[in-house]
Amino acid sequence: MALPGWFGSLWLTRFSRPAGERPLWRHLLRTPPKRILEIGLGGLSRTERMLSLLGPASDGTPIQYVGIDRFESRTPTDPPGVTLKAAHQRLTPLAKIQLVPGNADSALARVSNHLGVFDLVLVSADEEAKHLERSWFFVQRLVRPTSTILVEPAPGGPWEPLEAARLEALASRTVQRRAAA
Repeated sequence: MALPGWFGSLWLTRFSRPAGERPLWRHLLRTPPKRILEIGLGGLSRTERMLSLLGPASDGTPIQYVGIDRFESRTPTDPPGVTLKAAHQRLTPLAKIQLVPGNADSALARVSNHLGVFDLVLVSADEEAKHLERSWFFVQRLVRPTSTILVEPAPGGPWEPLEAARLEALASRTVQRRAAA
């Protein structure tokens, strides 16, 4: 694993910008994941930095990364992002990647049975609340008790862990709404 050294770790966890990403860097340095699911890629700078920081696992196997984003289907009111082709070009050298276009709920509904379990799930503030609300049921199926879910509550805000009890409550609310419909 390509750790940044003492000074690099100090810079990432205490002085890097945006400041809201510092909890993410602390988590990555403390417990490096082997499988990552990221919902909402944005401009890719965070993803590139994260995958570069992690590098291949100690046994030489690449990090497995799945990214879900709207890519070309972004509307003018959405935050800026990258195209699917650009994301593939920029991320392929860094990890074993799989990119899934679409909103969080529809993309996870299509592929969740084929993805397996993740060590780290990142949920960006870029995602629309209505799509994210319907996706918690699928996210719950993609994690185990040792997995970490980090949520960005607001763009540029500090990443916060989502506890298992909260995930279960969000997922059950999704199921209840489906049953009522």
